[in-house]
Amino acid sequence: MGKTIIEKILGAHADSVGAHADTEGAVKPGEIVWIDLDVRSARDFGGANVVKNFEREYPGEKVHDRRLTFFTFDCNAPANTIPYANNQQICRDFGRAQGVRVFDVDAGIGSHVLIEQALCVPGTTVVGTDSHMNILGAVGAFGQGMGDQDIAYAFRWGRTWFEVPPSMKVVLDGTPGPDATAKDLTLAVLKKLGSRGGLGRAIEFSGAAVESLDLAGRITLASMATEMGAIVGLIVPDERVEAFCRGRGEKGIAFTVHEPDGDAHYVEEVVIDVNGLGPMVARPGSPADVVPVAEAAGRDVSSVFIGSCTNGRFEDFKAAADVLEGRRIKEGVMMRLAPATREVFGRLLEEGVIETFFKAGAIMSHQGCGGCASGQLGMTGAGEVQVSTSNRNFKGKQGDGETYLASPATAAASAVAGCLTTARDL
Repeated sequence: MGKTIIEKILGAHADSVGAHADTEGAVKPGEIVWIDLDVRSARDFGGANVVKNFEREYPGEKVHDRRLTFFTFDCNAPANTIPYANNQQICRDFGRAQGVRVFDVDAGIGSHVLIEQALCVPGTTVVGTDSHMNILGAVGAFGQGMGDQDIAYAFRWGRTWFEVPPSMKVVLDGTPGPDATAKDLTLAVLKKLGSRGGLGRAIEFSGAAVESLDLAGRITLASMATEMGAIVGLIVPDERVEAFCRGRGEKGIAFTVHEPDGDAHYVEEVVIDVNGLGPMVARPGSPADVVPVAEAAGRDVSSVFIGSCTNGRFEDFKAAADVLEGRRIKEGVMMRLAPATREVFGRLLEEGVIETFFKAGAIMSHQGCGGCASGQLGMTGAGEVQVSTSNRNFKGKQGDGETYLASPATAAASAVAGCLTTARDL
């Protein structure tokens, strides 16, 4: 029987003795496999505990390979609380002592930095303390968030164990409408699968609508696999993604693009009709409570956030800026922006996009998780209604207000109108 993408990636990294794999590296769903890790990382959230666990369990010892071990500060960067400031310094001190690179508070969202730096390329295995590390499925890699003790072990030994997850195939069938974005496609998948539809599974996304997505769009789709309950959401890299990775890495960088075999086994195959799909929105309380924007249109909005690991790329901000060009945000509406990385921020400067936001009345902040992290870039108050491009809108996640999840274009249009609306209706 053929193999799925996750089976190929884990099989290629499995220890054939400890993993119960056969001589060809084949692994099967449900098996416990020990795998080598290409990258092990810790963010500022949880990083200090990784250090404490490492020093307690492996006193005086070195990390397995300092070249493949990293810290990324993004959740609270620069730190605006004493605990976060202390935790970041613990990681810096450990990094200096061990020769481990720290992508400090000026770098941006860790998973995005790993992609930009070509530290994560197709076919690799990456772990970190980020629950959205599975975003790396956007480049056909296996990324996984893990607990502090597990990451400390990975720092020391460069390997860990996984239970091979079953795979499911999600096919987006049809041609979306001209106003549909990657976020709208993602929300359409959540509407179909719900918050448990991918539970414990590796999802393979396919179909013409997926294949047409650029890297930014693939990041959006893969980033919300967590909200579907999935272990990871994988997309086969196309020529554009491969060229991006090769252009970022060291000369001659090599990687393996894994595609599923024609006779691969899936526990479920779901076909989602996206023909004519328009702008979608997730209503407050659940990323899976999804309806067309038209069904929620007219709801007064007082706050808008554009950014996060889901919609923090240049293309996301450009889409919002195109809506805002020549317009002003409605008086009484606060629009906040946080690019994913320093590189994204730089491009926004170079191409003049920030000027559009400034003239429209938006607040541009530094690179990082921004409004998706409580306390960074402001929070919502009781009775405040927000439209956000992030991935979660649970009660209390971004304050006491109510948060709708939408695309950058819908968010920008809503900021101008002062109520939920689409760019076309605006």
